[in-house]
Amino acid sequence: MREKILDWLKVVAVKVIKTMAETALAVIGTNTIGITDVNWVGLLSACALSGVVTILFNIKSLPEN
Repeated sequence: MREKILDWLKVVAVKVIKTMAETALAVIGTNTIGITDVNWVGLLSACALSGVVTILFNIKSLPEN
C-alpha cells in the first residue's frame, strides 16, 4: 500500500510541476517585454493555485488498497 501511494505521489508531483509551468507561461503571456514587467506575486499565486487544483483533481486516482 505504501509503495502505491509513493508511486501516486511521484506521478502527481510531475503533473503539478508541468501544470505550474504551463500556468506561468500563460500568466507571463506575450505582452511582457522585460523581467521587471512580470507581476511576480500574481504569477506565484496563480501557479500555487494551479498546483493545488491539480492535486485535488488527482485525488480520485489515489489507490484505496
